[in-house]
Amino acid sequence: MKQSELVFVPYTARGHIASMLEFANLLLARDHRLSITVLIMKFPLHPNLAAYADSLAKSFLTERIHFIDITQSVTFTAETNYMVCLDLFIEKHKPHVKTAVSELIRSNRRGTSLAGFVVDLAFTTLVDVANEFGVPTYAFWSSTASWLGLNLHLQALQDEKYHGDLTELKNGVLASASRAELIVPGFVNPVPASVVPSVVFDKEASDVIMNCARRLRLTKGIVVNTFMELESHAIGSIFPCGESPPVYSVGPLLNLTGDGADAFSLDGTTDDQIINWLDDQPPLSVIFLCFGSMGSFGVDQLKEIGSALERTGFRFLWCIRHSFLSDNYVDPKQVLPEGFLDRTAKIGKVINWAPQVAVLSHPAVGGFVSHCGWNSLLESLWFGVPVATWPLFAEQQLNAFEMVRELELAVEIKIDYKWGFGTESVLVSAQEIEIGIRRVMEGDQSDIRKSVKEMSEKSRKAVMEGGSSYSSLGRFICNVFDNFQ
Repeated sequence: MKQSELVFVPYTARGHIASMLEFANLLLARDHRLSITVLIMKFPLHPNLAAYADSLAKSFLTERIHFIDITQSVTFTAETNYMVCLDLFIEKHKPHVKTAVSELIRSNRRGTSLAGFVVDLAFTTLVDVANEFGVPTYAFWSSTASWLGLNLHLQALQDEKYHGDLTELKNGVLASASRAELIVPGFVNPVPASVVPSVVFDKEASDVIMNCARRLRLTKGIVVNTFMELESHAIGSIFPCGESPPVYSVGPLLNLTGDGADAFSLDGTTDDQIINWLDDQPPLSVIFLCFGSMGSFGVDQLKEIGSALERTGFRFLWCIRHSFLSDNYVDPKQVLPEGFLDRTAKIGKVINWAPQVAVLSHPAVGGFVSHCGWNSLLESLWFGVPVATWPLFAEQQLNAFEMVRELELAVEIKIDYKWGFGTESVLVSAQEIEIGIRRVMEGDQSDIRKSVKEMSEKSRKAVMEGGSSYSSLGRFICNVFDNFQ
């Protein structure tokens, strides 16, 4: 019986590595012929993520998965473009990936044969390394099928129409009408240019992204953290004419144990303290505000949020991270309206980090103000908690647009808010925030709550035996062994 080894290469950003390792878990549980080696490369621009990656690695108890840290020191001296830095980072590590895999083959500790690489969406240039070993590459796409489709669509436009420069697309779109929109195959509605990720229209960054998309087409399969019942239109539009590679929707892939999340806690608040506080609240009474491992706001915006919460009168659990660039704990008293903590002591709790899965699963939580990271949205759907959208960066605006306009599974605070690294963002007023919170918490949005509950049931059925994602995972495993030489 063939025993095969897959080499996983995740990007250690929390939204990427957590779902990719859940995929590894699924594979190991589903087929005992598979073993996995995970090559860890810790990107230096993310504080706390190194500890998070280490914590996740320690949570695996099976001997069929092995973690190797091959992180090399990389200094970005003159380069400030995030995507270019990431590209330089992976290029620096390619020889070390090759060395690690060569040693894996030479030692053959587990008596397995190399069956292929599974690489993060940002690392598809590693297809070159896989080719040197004569094995296939599979891409892991941690975001939406719609964002995958948009990437491939834009890459085709760049190559066939815009001669390698997507800034021409931006200029054309913005000049064409007062309301700039794109027609994209994976979306039912025209996509506002304001929700397209900013990196698409940055020449240096888009060159990196489009090169990754180009390499996606060279893989033997693309695994997507979504499920057919949620994104059927987007999934069907990626390769509508049956082109390769095949797409496998295997989600939702969720870290429901919360392993590793304590790496982000700075204020000493324990999970038990948070859950005990929620236990004292009535069902569906709490609005939960959390903006991810990198989401943060300036003092002026935090004051607007605080004012909105007071005006609604709802019970709240609010996770504040004043600056993602700093590991230092920020005292809420220094950044919130004067007297806010005293006035809201009986109805609210302000924390530095939350065990998000445990919070969303709690019956007291009735709504979620979210940055619209894809993992967070999938978790909210899994637990049937409606979302008020407030995206910050990356593809989060596109996620918000899809949830609010395409799928009608969320309400809007903002869908096109863009938080910049070192740049000023437009201040969202307390009134706007209050309206969004009321819409997600109060009865006039009962249809949203009902739709989210229905999608929750579908998400759970998708991963059960006979479900759409369960079947898709089986097809992926068949692909691996069909390509196994």
